[in-house]
Amino acid sequence: MANHLDLEEQEQLDQLKHFWNTWGTLISAALVLVFGALAAWNGYQYWQNRQAFQAAALLEAIEVAARSGDQSRMEQAFSDIKSKYAGTIQAAQAGLLVAKTEHEQGRTDNSKSALSWVGENAVDDGYKATSLLRLVGILMEKEAYDEALKQLSVPFPAEFQAVVSDRKGDVKFLQGKKQEAIAEYERAYSGFSEGAEYRRLVEFKLNALGIKLPVTLVAGAGSTTGAVR
Repeated sequence: MANHLDLEEQEQLDQLKHFWNTWGTLISAALVLVFGALAAWNGYQYWQNRQAFQAAALLEAIEVAARSGDQSRMEQAFSDIKSKYAGTIQAAQAGLLVAKTEHEQGRTDNSKSALSWVGENAVDDGYKATSLLRLVGILMEKEAYDEALKQLSVPFPAEFQAVVSDRKGDVKFLQGKKQEAIAEYERAYSGFSEGAEYRRLVEFKLNALGIKLPVTLVAGAGSTTGAVR
């Protein structure tokens, strides 16, 4: 009986050896890949968290410098966050804050530069769109209407389309192109939901241009049904 058990054990061992000789290398390689991927993912998560933490510290430094009016420190911290942590949300937030502060202090070129950087480098499409819309506002102040329209011609997220149409209307109006401005305002009006505060502002603009609302507008059609011009 003992010999019979020994033979069975030996057969099982032989089968195990055969299996391992056949598949062992492949299994080991697969395990290395799996554990390597897990280690890489954990390392990447750690790196991301570390990046976000350090970027947040620089953003706080920018906020403090902006409040105290320390332009040199604010710009240095912004330079650091751009060069080291450009891929973080905090970098985009910093750019918008710096642009706002610089504009309030009359340093328009610096403000434009910060907004342009966010528009080109932000990882979040919402921050990109916001920066470009603010940049358009500055360009309108400078009467750089063609450049403003160029900025508005780039792709924007769907949720920003109505605002983009409104800004296009503003530029067209300032260029003296009344009918084109009306068409853009109509698109904007159609794009906002009923009851939206921004829609009321667009309605006011249309009324000022001779378009009496409320009327039935077809979203994106650029024409008014029953409008009084």
